[in-house]
Amino acid sequence: MRSKRNLTSSDEKDLQKRKEDNLVEIEKRIEEAETSSDDSPFVSDFEDSENDDNETLIGDEGSTDESGSQESELSDSEDEDAVQSSDDDEGDDNAVYANDDKDSVEDNNHSSDSEVDEHDNVGVEDNIDGSDDSREIVEESDSSEDEVAPRNTIGDVPLKWYKDEEHIGYDLSGKKIKKKEKTSKLDSFLARTDDAKSWRKIIDEYNDEEVNLTKEEINLIRRMMDSKAPHADFDPHPSYIDWFTWDGAKHPLSNAPEPKRRFIPSKWDAKKVVKYVRAIRSGQIKLDDKPKEEPKFYDLWGEASSADRQGLAYIPAPKPKLPGHEESYNPSLEYIPTQEEINAYQLMFEEDRPKFIPKQYTSLRSVPAYEKAVQETFDRCLDLYLCPRVHKKRINIDPESLKPKLPNPRNLKPYPTTCYLEYRGHKGPVVTISAESTGQWLASGSKDGTVRIWEVETGRCLQIWDIGEPINEVEWNPELPILAVAAGQDVFILKTRCGNDEHQKKIEDLLHVQPQVGADDSDTNESIVNWVQDDTHGGIRLKHFKTVTKVEWHRKGDYLSTLMPSGESRSVLVHQLSKKLTQRIPFKTKGIHVTSAFHPTRSMFFAATKKDVRVYDLLKQKLVKKLEPGVREISSLAIHPGGDNAIVGSKDGKLCWFDMDLSSKPYKVLRCHGKDITSVAYHRSYPLFVSSSDDCTAYVFHGMVYSDLNQNPLIVPLEILRGHSSFDGRGVMDCKFHPRQPWLFTAGADSLIKLYCH
Repeated sequence: MRSKRNLTSSDEKDLQKRKEDNLVEIEKRIEEAETSSDDSPFVSDFEDSENDDNETLIGDEGSTDESGSQESELSDSEDEDAVQSSDDDEGDDNAVYANDDKDSVEDNNHSSDSEVDEHDNVGVEDNIDGSDDSREIVEESDSSEDEVAPRNTIGDVPLKWYKDEEHIGYDLSGKKIKKKEKTSKLDSFLARTDDAKSWRKIIDEYNDEEVNLTKEEINLIRRMMDSKAPHADFDPHPSYIDWFTWDGAKHPLSNAPEPKRRFIPSKWDAKKVVKYVRAIRSGQIKLDDKPKEEPKFYDLWGEASSADRQGLAYIPAPKPKLPGHEESYNPSLEYIPTQEEINAYQLMFEEDRPKFIPKQYTSLRSVPAYEKAVQETFDRCLDLYLCPRVHKKRINIDPESLKPKLPNPRNLKPYPTTCYLEYRGHKGPVVTISAESTGQWLASGSKDGTVRIWEVETGRCLQIWDIGEPINEVEWNPELPILAVAAGQDVFILKTRCGNDEHQKKIEDLLHVQPQVGADDSDTNESIVNWVQDDTHGGIRLKHFKTVTKVEWHRKGDYLSTLMPSGESRSVLVHQLSKKLTQRIPFKTKGIHVTSAFHPTRSMFFAATKKDVRVYDLLKQKLVKKLEPGVREISSLAIHPGGDNAIVGSKDGKLCWFDMDLSSKPYKVLRCHGKDITSVAYHRSYPLFVSSSDDCTAYVFHGMVYSDLNQNPLIVPLEILRGHSSFDGRGVMDCKFHPRQPWLFTAGADSLIKLYCH
């Protein structure tokens, strides 16, 4: 609300003088615009003069537009006061002529309005005399006034229809309104940084314009954000005006006669009363009776039903056992314990010891008082009110319905069931066996220090090497007929002479080691393993610094991994046969390693400690996954030919199946063996896997892995193979499948190797 004040004669003259000065200045600018050329400078000068005219005229009308504020910034403070006084002109005139005749006030107002209209017409005529371009600029100029019609005439059509077009609509003359070039976010940010009044600018998407908010519009927005009325002069709580005058009124507001229903009792109330009366008579509503007080205490030892109990649901105490023949004063002789049995009772725990020992008396009169009567009665009382009692709901379920529905083993054939052949010749426990990739030969190693090669189909021993130390591991190369043997701290790569001439020539070149002259002692790999030509056994000898327990070939046959459990950080080594090089795996290993294996298809390596199995990526040189079987100690490991599943055997008789795509926890845990599991193995082509144990058994399972990731692997136990005898507490030491047939080889501590066929 503008404050109104009375103007003196001097102020009025000063105001009139300033108006005249403004009009003179406008006329000068118009004349300058007419004398200028028709080029682009004319348009810019005319726009400046037009803005100045608008600022002056808006100031006369009392508006506080932003353009007026910009003009005031260009002038000094006195001009700003003049513009402000001109803004208040209309209110001031009303205040001055408020005491005069109303007609004179209206005349003055009309005269001032006519002057403004004349100046407006002058500006419009000058604009028309100019050019058509200037007229279009005036029509399409940025304006936030309500009376200015929108440029775009498409109506309520959504703007997304013009998303792929070059225009956003049509103006009043039917011409396309072209889209403006969109600046990048960086340019717009720099422009906002340079412009101090950029916060006043908003984008009108409908007309594709940039609109400057005035002070009045900003004040409206702020008031609406503060949940206030948009206009400051709006009173949300006006004073109440009583439009009816009560004083001296002769007649009421309504002169209609009183209705009859106001003098007759309500029939609905009568019906309600009748309903309550009938409820009282029938006893549903009792007025005089007090609520029944329920007893706070009850008889603990009474035989009352559970309905009379308070608190929790009543559960009757179990009845004491009734006396039988043992409590008789003259029981039968079979109930009376001997002295040896009585002495044995004293060695038992008190909880397991019988509480009553029967005795025999000649008559009931000679039976003495029971010495534990008071104690047992007291214990019975404690059991009744101290021991918790709960209801146990039992469901009668057929145990057979809880068993998983598995296919019939007959439909899963072939799998090994019968012992077909025995390989005899070792004088000590056979620790390890390995089948050649073609399935024609079988290699075995024993604690008697010998390595033997057998012909699978006939059982004939073809070749024997006497290493001189207990054999820990033998493993065939997957590509060539050469054999890796781990014995003590050495690994022997032997020529078996089982292949053709082409293979033998290739093996001769591969197993030849050049003598090392002037080797660098600072080389770490040379200090770990020493490659030496072994002429005694015919092959290569790799000298390690600790006992080697595990040998594993890579699928391509050029790399060989060895495991030394006591080697600490150098416990797992990888050897390249073609270049005669040795290197450590580039990972920090934790714990004591038990076994290791290469991935059958990818460049990944499995290293198993006593508690977990770690999977490493050899190319990226990082840990990929950690499998946690949750067993006491891991003893063996096997990888499925597909590479996504693995089985882990433990020394507590548990066999864990891992689905590595599913979780790091076991998918299935099979508790099948009573003693330590010594070895586990997958078949290369058949869906079979096996586990052997020191309990002299080998369990054969059907393990089908589906290509559909939504279907879980199917595991079905098929057969328990027995036949080995125990020696020195050990049973079946190792087991391997035939590479092409569903046959199984087992090696036992009884120095026998058995072949099981289907």
